[in-house]
Amino acid sequence: MADLDHSTKDTSGDSREDNNSHQDSELQFSEDEETLIIRMFNLVGERWSLIAGRIPGRTAEEIEKYWNSRYSTSQ
Repeated sequence: MADLDHSTKDTSGDSREDNNSHQDSELQFSEDEETLIIRMFNLVGERWSLIAGRIPGRTAEEIEKYWNSRYSTSQ
């Protein structure tokens, strides 16, 4: 039984890795998340971990990457 649980965990870990690589190539944020990121950026600047703390399920790295891809000043 423990072997079954272990193999199930391995399988979910593999699919999670696939999802992460897919998410890296196209970051999808809801309109509410985007609005919150903009508002928080205006208040605290590039403190990505602080902003990520306000958005459940998001990491500071995801938010920074999203911000740099959407609002980068080097055009």
